[in-house]
Amino acid sequence: MMTSAGNIELPSQETLDSLLSVAITASKQAGEIILGNAGGADVLKSKANSRDLLTLIDPLCEKTIREIVLATFPTHAFLGEEDVPPGKEASAAAIEAKLQQLNDADDNDNYLWIVDPIDGTSNFVHGMPLCMPSVAVAYKGEVVVGVIHDPHRMETFSAVRGRGAQMNGEPISVGQQSDIGDAIVAMGSPPAEESMKMSLAALPVLMPKVRTIRMIGSAALMLAWVANGRLTAYWEYDLSSWDVAAGSILIEEAGGSMTDLNDERWNLRTRKICGSNGGKVHKQILEALGEANVGGQPLQFWGVR
Repeated sequence: MMTSAGNIELPSQETLDSLLSVAITASKQAGEIILGNAGGADVLKSKANSRDLLTLIDPLCEKTIREIVLATFPTHAFLGEEDVPPGKEASAAAIEAKLQQLNDADDNDNYLWIVDPIDGTSNFVHGMPLCMPSVAVAYKGEVVVGVIHDPHRMETFSAVRGRGAQMNGEPISVGQQSDIGDAIVAMGSPPAEESMKMSLAALPVLMPKVRTIRMIGSAALMLAWVANGRLTAYWEYDLSSWDVAAGSILIEEAGGSMTDLNDERWNLRTRKICGSNGGKVHKQILEALGEANVGGQPLQFWGVR
């Protein structure tokens, strides 16, 4: 046993190895389904609004991941995006219910798989190769394994708590930028009206301070790219646990910071997020968002300008 950043005792190394192996297998199986439909997919229905889409392939990928996971770990809890009604209230309630359920479980059953079967569904619908499964495992509320498999580039990002982060089995680390002026910052084009307004409010404050801003349309991919240094940071006003869980451990294990917009460490209940290479840049980005009144009161981090 060893102590994690969340002050819990981690599962055995053998158990962590098994969790990682199953997560990679499930992610790659779902990735094959995505690749088999890479030309685009018909929209089954919209969820919260016309910008929040569901295809026939999303539930198929989730079913595939669930079956692979439960075949090895039949007593583990499972939370998939397609199990939950649209809207941030339903999303927040779903993760809260799972965490409360696990509070009553013994150690052997205190595992929760958190899955987005296709992160970047709008990209997927339009045939853009910027969509992928995101699979995480939490133990006692702390993410201990994360896998983001990009089937279009055959890049498998993975992390195990305390072991660092990897891409295709090779170690990765966050970028080395030390000032916001050198940062490539990603953000979203969110479907919800409140989040959209906050994103628009941030742009005129943040854009002049950074090297450039990118909107890629997949939280999983943007988090993974922060972890391997292609991006310096990624922030979003409101995301669900399944959007962020796998990417959060990738960034932390790659040496970065994963917090809310008030610089508190990210957890499964956090919805306002910023993941970055850490240090001065992280604080400068949060300060800029504070200046834009995004996420609460303006923040001041003395001595980082």
